[in-house]
Amino acid sequence: MTNVTIFGSGNMGTAIADIFQAGGADVQFIGSDGQGTVEGDVVVLAVPYPALAQIVASHGDQLDGKVVVDITNPLDFNTFDSLTVPAGSSAAAELAEKLPKASVVKAFNTNFAATLATKKVGELATTVLVAGDDEAAKNTLASAITAGGVEAIDAGSLKRAHELEAIGFLQLTLAASEKVGWTGGFGIVR
Repeated sequence: MTNVTIFGSGNMGTAIADIFQAGGADVQFIGSDGQGTVEGDVVVLAVPYPALAQIVASHGDQLDGKVVVDITNPLDFNTFDSLTVPAGSSAAAELAEKLPKASVVKAFNTNFAATLATKKVGELATTVLVAGDDEAAKNTLASAITAGGVEAIDAGSLKRAHELEAIGFLQLTLAASEKVGWTGGFGIVR
């Protein structure tokens, strides 16, 4: 059984927890106050990008040896016109540098909470794209996702987090400008 700790209990954190619990995982939340000890082998950072620095500062040593899932999209929320990480980089790559003893994986950032909760994007099954350098970590995460009734696709190495964050950025800007709904998104047809 997978044990999961989720930082953040908002819409995304709750929807992700429901998927893991549907697959039989035990889930623990650490709220915005940051109080709590990391118990899970898989740790999901379901927080806005700027909160990553505080989590690393307060819980970084507790993340050693864990599968750390970055779901953030590092976009400028004031202007909604750019990503805030350097060109060619990603929030996940920055996080991996700060947590060298953890296995950082990018996932869930191309999904909206509603599509995770319903497990559908239109008529298609919700698919979570997963990128990371540690194959075992990606497999652990993908297995927990699929056990919960959602598809998972290995999107490649952690370098692919750059493209995943660009897709997440595009989806967020389309939804914020009401060109797509928050129940929409991109679906994968196999």
